[in-house]
Amino acid sequence: MNDVDIAIAVVTGKHAFDIPGFQQMFSSMSNMEFYLQDLENFVADVGKYNDKYDVILFYNFHQQTPVADERDGAIILNSINKLAENGQGIFLLHHAILAFPHWEIWSQIVGVADRRFGYHGNQTVQTDLMDDSHPITYGLKSWEMVDETYTMNEVRDDSHPLLVINHVNSMHTVGWTRHYGNGRVFCYQSGHDNQSFYNPNFRTVVFRGIQWLANRI
Repeated sequence: MNDVDIAIAVVTGKHAFDIPGFQQMFSSMSNMEFYLQDLENFVADVGKYNDKYDVILFYNFHQQTPVADERDGAIILNSINKLAENGQGIFLLHHAILAFPHWEIWSQIVGVADRRFGYHGNQTVQTDLMDDSHPITYGLKSWEMVDETYTMNEVRDDSHPLLVINHVNSMHTVGWTRHYGNGRVFCYQSGHDNQSFYNPNFRTVVFRGIQWLANRI
């Protein structure tokens, strides 16, 4: 087992959120180092550290499609391509699965081709296990929490569902794994605010998701 702390870039932008609550959740996780930054700083990589991250957790909501022949778009595209080549883990949390809605590359990472959506705040939902033998979900039981839900298309058949919600105002599969390039991908629809950030089951899923993406479990 690798005893070195897992290095995680937490990439944000274009969506407000409770920074202290979000950061407190990460601070509760042992043997991990989190680097909170916006997308612009991540792709600029001034410190030349991007290749050293084990996992990149996206919590951004950018809507404009990166254009390869424009400078900013080319930098974003190059950064995503490097993640795929390096085999670094990609974690798309909550509204990050809705980012870049018309960008085919992001849709491939998410595993949903048409990502048009509806959203519903403060929904009381029960999360159930579709696969209780996966390292991310092993030993967990169904739990209830209040969160923002999305109504949108289901994930493609080449995804592996882990967590589901049966609710009229929610997509069915809310936690799933995939592969993109040489790396692992974990998408988790939950995680709008402190009602989820402070939920112990939610934290466990995020913690183990990071571990799995870093090939530690």
